[in-house]
Amino acid sequence: MLIHPTFVLNTRIRTFVVLTLGLLVLLGACKKDSGEERRDPREQLVTDESDLQAYLQTHFYNYEDFEAAPEDYSLRITLDTIAGDNSNKTPLIDQVVSQWVDVTYQGETIPHKMYYLVAREGRGENPTKVDSTYIRYSGNLLDGTSFDKRETPIWFDLTSVVTGFREGVPHIKAGSYTVNNDGTFEFYDFGQGIIFMPSGLGYFDRAQGFVPQYAPLIFRISLYTFNTADHDGDGIPSMLEDLDGDGNPFNDDTDEDGTANMYDRDDDNDGVLTIDEYDTNNDGIPDDSNNDGIPDYLDDTV
Repeated sequence: MLIHPTFVLNTRIRTFVVLTLGLLVLLGACKKDSGEERRDPREQLVTDESDLQAYLQTHFYNYEDFEAAPEDYSLRITLDTIAGDNSNKTPLIDQVVSQWVDVTYQGETIPHKMYYLVAREGRGENPTKVDSTYIRYSGNLLDGTSFDKRETPIWFDLTSVVTGFREGVPHIKAGSYTVNNDGTFEFYDFGQGIIFMPSGLGYFDRAQGFVPQYAPLIFRISLYTFNTADHDGDGIPSMLEDLDGDGNPFNDDTDEDGTANMYDRDDDNDGVLTIDEYDTNNDGIPDDSNNDGIPDYLDDTV
């Protein structure tokens, strides 16, 4: 994949800007269809799981291509039905890994089961669920309908996409790149994978374009590279603002002002910006002026 360096370098600076209309399909900016009572999330989850299981048992991906050419980074993941000449293929159900993700509906936490498959692991590092990623992707329904596709990789922020996508991408590792004589970049050693998610980790009762209500989704992804995100510019990577260590920095709000620390420039609301009291002596350790065990940037008494 050849990309002009000006494009890459500019987009590395603007990591949180949505660059194309097509990417909006991944976002939650869509309207709920009217005229139908909202389905019960638990009941819909049972239906989605049955549909996903049926798909995974009857379909396969081109794993033999990846096994035969592990260094061929022009390969794309393809999905097909196990039938006819393909009747002896290994079904997806024997290759995927399951993952439980909690989703809150009207104050009730409901675990949702999604699946992912790593076709090519990649040789770089894994992004976190709140980082900015440079990705090529395609989205499909279980019936094969394509609802979004991006052949030219694009930057976007994992905090801005549907839950299943955000949870699935970190299982894939990024790659490397070289600069060619003509000034373009060539990416290699990047990871590729597939995410299979129930509607509750996608749009649930919201329809968008070719995506109907209550539709399980499939995403095929190639992860070229990523930037560690610092959404509020306070010098602390967003994922490290997950103070309770539950893997979800969205629910950490020290000053309880309704803004998560990862978006809050003054985490303790003491009038001093976090960046100005986090590590003033640059020793790599958060300052604790009164030695009370609470870092200054989280202590409103300092």
